[in-house]
Amino acid sequence: MAIDVWMQHPTLRFLAHEMFASVRRWGGEQQPTEELPVAATVAAMDAGQVDVGILAAWLAPGGEELISNEEVAGWVAERPDRFRALAAVDLDAPMRAVRELRRRVQEDGFIGVRVVPWLWNAPPTDRRYYPLYAACVELDVPFCTQVGHTGPLRPSETGRPIPYIDQVAIDFPELTIVCGHIGYPWTEEMVAVARKHENVYIDTSAYTTRRLPPELVAYVKTGSGRRKVMFGTNYPMIAPAHALEGLEQLGLDDETRELYLQGNARRVFGIADAQA
Repeated sequence: MAIDVWMQHPTLRFLAHEMFASVRRWGGEQQPTEELPVAATVAAMDAGQVDVGILAAWLAPGGEELISNEEVAGWVAERPDRFRALAAVDLDAPMRAVRELRRRVQEDGFIGVRVVPWLWNAPPTDRRYYPLYAACVELDVPFCTQVGHTGPLRPSETGRPIPYIDQVAIDFPELTIVCGHIGYPWTEEMVAVARKHENVYIDTSAYTTRRLPPELVAYVKTGSGRRKVMFGTNYPMIAPAHALEGLEQLGLDDETRELYLQGNARRVFGIADAQA
């Protein structure tokens, strides 16, 4: 069984947004015309033997709620056995962002925050992030972000692990940083940053098992790397069952496989029991 650390239960607003036009073109899937029930996401998780999915909200610049924190809180309340939540915040209003994160963590049980740099055209070293980093440290929750190039039609520069993630980890050594989408085409940079900083992690969202770069697979098999890489899908863009196809061919031993699929996520996100 597994924990998926990067998922969305998609709204129609999210799926239809113009920035995902390139993703829709690649996938070639027909867009739904009605809101998807939570049961559809649970069914996709069941098909891939995913116990728990960490759902994230999406807030775009200008306050556009593609997936609201309130919606995510409702889905988690509906299926607390299957979901955990990451907040979305308004990077353009740092203090409001801090207050929203605190409220969601302390009142609604959210387990972290996710900010996608390309969405804001702001690398993680932008000064607007820094109050949020301090709040994450105080609340003892991870800061989740995206590294690597962008599938949506937005500039990719904000996703470079070096210098951006490296500098943030230097400035905030107590901050847990979870870097989604493996950092391609800078995967070697991402591995180097994860090796260097104790609290920097990688998740494999947006990549199927068969597309994982050899340098990342090699890192997972090392003594330190086995505790630094977590499974993610980026559902609904990639379904869990499809993401996990070919897992046996990676050649992971039993302990490394368990850490990758759920053990690391339990530790990093504080999910004590994947069945609870």
